[in-house]
Amino acid sequence: MKLQQLLSYVRRCDADFKLISDGDRIAVGLSGGKDSLALLCALAAYRRFSPNRFELAAVTVDPGSGADFSPLAPLCESLSVPFHIVKTDIAPIVFDARKEKNPCSLCAKMRRGALDNKITELGFDTLALGHNADDMVETFLLGMIFEGRLSTLAPKAFMDRSGIKLIRPLLYVREKDTAAFADGEALPIVTNPCPANGNTYRETMKSLIGYMNGIAPIAFDRIHSALVHPERNNLIKKP
Repeated sequence: MKLQQLLSYVRRCDADFKLISDGDRIAVGLSGGKDSLALLCALAAYRRFSPNRFELAAVTVDPGSGADFSPLAPLCESLSVPFHIVKTDIAPIVFDARKEKNPCSLCAKMRRGALDNKITELGFDTLALGHNADDMVETFLLGMIFEGRLSTLAPKAFMDRSGIKLIRPLLYVREKDTAAFADGEALPIVTNPCPANGNTYRETMKSLIGYMNGIAPIAFDRIHSALVHPERNNLIKKP
């Protein structure tokens, strides 16, 4: 996928859900994975022709798991995006001190808390996360199968405690496309040393989606379409 194609999806998601308002100060949660890197590049380019003017920065939470985030700084500099890194002891707490059997939920909450605190400290009002279309469908299936509820990742939300606006501009983009973009642009993907990486229920959902697509090749597209079109359901409402 080329940058122009990626931008077309971001622009459509912004138009459909009114993600960005004039004067927004947006911090990208930059994990170093392909999705957050693709999002950063897209929003940096989108500044040039977005109907609303916005400020952009990147914030990385270092969970203390040994990952090397240093390659992210030159990329941010090349994009004229200020880069901030927050060092934490999240990984040692989750895996060593608490020895969590299902660590993903606690880790995610602690990382989000660190992000929120840093964004508030910097005076930013919007957090942009790199969740893609696959994440959206997988989250829907996880909630339905394991929790008995119909919910998914919202394109836009407001966090209760901080009031920070949360946006997900990549919800029209497939994971395979962010991977292709990151590969084509030779983006500095940070290797995830997390012990739970690749061994979660989300990976099981990827396999389930693959199985469903084997039966009906349009299965993923139909589920995704149902989630993003409010006229077909009540899960997401466009503003």
